[in-house]
Amino acid sequence: MVEKFIMKEKIIKLITEKTDNSYLQFIKYFFASGIALFADMAVLFILTEFCNIYYLFSATISFLVGIAITYIFSKLYIFTKTSIKNRTAEFTVFLVIGIIGLVLNNIFLYIFTDLLDIYYMLSKCLVIVITYLWNYFARKKFIFS
Repeated sequence: MVEKFIMKEKIIKLITEKTDNSYLQFIKYFFASGIALFADMAVLFILTEFCNIYYLFSATISFLVGIAITYIFSKLYIFTKTSIKNRTAEFTVFLVIGIIGLVLNNIFLYIFTDLLDIYYMLSKCLVIVITYLWNYFARKKFIFS
């Protein structure tokens, strides 16, 4: 019984405390990105299907929602260090990296959806891999190093 309690405490600590371990940061970033992805996909679908907004405009708005969620998780739960001490400058770099990710997102969404005739939600699933890797490694290198 005590062992289960101790294990539970360790898991909670692992989830809630920041770490310098790059492997654990990658895993935590993966889960935080999953939450951001859920919000991104939900906003994309709702804006496109129910509000009749063109999918690339919806994708832009939904991607920005995901960036905000990822930033909050990155600051609160994932990374311990930042190479940029000014919070405004840090968020600006975070946003610039996100905007590059957004450009990649929209280019590949357009290619998969309009040129290859893949359903936009499936296209988004394919694009996720590209933007996830870009965002994690760029942010790790330029902000949280």
